[in-house]
Amino acid sequence: MRTAEITRNTNETRIRVAVNLDGTGRHSLNSGVPFLDHMLDQIARHGLIDLDVHCEGDTHIDDHHTVEDIGIALGQAFAKAVGSKAGLRRYGHAYVPLDESLSRVVVDFSGRPGLFYFVPFTRARIGQFDVDLAREFFQGFVNHALVSMHIDNLRGENAHHQCETVFKAFGRALRMALELDPRSEGVVPSTKGVL
Repeated sequence: MRTAEITRNTNETRIRVAVNLDGTGRHSLNSGVPFLDHMLDQIARHGLIDLDVHCEGDTHIDDHHTVEDIGIALGQAFAKAVGSKAGLRRYGHAYVPLDESLSRVVVDFSGRPGLFYFVPFTRARIGQFDVDLAREFFQGFVNHALVSMHIDNLRGENAHHQCETVFKAFGRALRMALELDPRSEGVVPSTKGVL
């Protein structure tokens, strides 16, 4: 079982994250940021990843620390659960539409963090959610999961749709990259022999 649990406690947040990379999309989400819970739901459902996220954060200040730190803790959990990466497909990509919006996410479990993020949101907030925090979430994830990831919103007019297509495509790309390849069982997918 490729599972992991991470506890991350700081002066700003208290977080527990648990993942099962070979799950069915079961989830229990209580981040303290309702829109983020909606986006985490997309990752679980479309990635077929069991996901538990619970956070007590300083949302009385704003949602920044909570969103960023959940990205960090989730990245740490993925890095731990994926292990040596032997047998992993390694690369994943997905295009996801939602009405007028279309996003593409491409991910590589390379062991090298890099985020290339191009999402021209059409407004600054989705309800109470500051759209700048989506990038903070993904930056935290990338830095701690040690992945290279390209995120592009190719078109969109509704900011909710733009963000949701990004998170759905992220879930689908993760599902592809994390799938075990029976043709390379036990083999690390790199000419270096390690990732």
